[in-house]
Amino acid sequence: MSISPETIFSILVGIGLAASVGFRIFVPLFALSLASYFNVIPLNESWQWIGSSSAIVILGVATLVEIFAYFIPFLDNLLDTIAIPLAAFAGTAVMVATVSDLDPTFTWALAIIAGGGTAAAIKGSTSTTRLASTSTTAGIANPIISTVETGTSIVMAVLAIFIPIIAIILILIIFWILFKVFKLFKRKKLNK
Repeated sequence: MSISPETIFSILVGIGLAASVGFRIFVPLFALSLASYFNVIPLNESWQWIGSSSAIVILGVATLVEIFAYFIPFLDNLLDTIAIPLAAFAGTAVMVATVSDLDPTFTWALAIIAGGGTAAAIKGSTSTTRLASTSTTAGIANPIISTVETGTSIVMAVLAIFIPIIAIILILIIFWILFKVFKLFKRKKLNK
């Protein structure tokens, strides 16, 4: 099986958007909708609807609601409890929407593992971070965390669409940082 450069590009875009989903679910979906509407990136045939005007409006409103909801103390933690499975689903969806010219079986396997897995791993880490912030600062630092998460999601979505190779490098850096932070917490926990 020969994989074209366009297919590799679409896979990188999908993984980058899936990582963005790990920070905010609707930001990358809205970015994907805009990119499709303005013909910046092609979408899988069955996902053309995401570039419609109605999808842009719905996803735009959902994006704003999600962003502002994460600034409300304790609602942010409630959102995190439902966000991990939603992130896995949305990460899979953006991957399927962007991947082109592959056998459907391979596309779905890739989408579930790389798309859903990346989104769920990052969302799980951000949820843990917010929970730690809530318990150590009584939620006072949560708006700062929310701002960083939203900014990271926007940057990741833009990079994934326009410069996906940089997005992949950023994902690797994020996973390396998460690995180091969890290793540090594990070491501190063992020393107690």
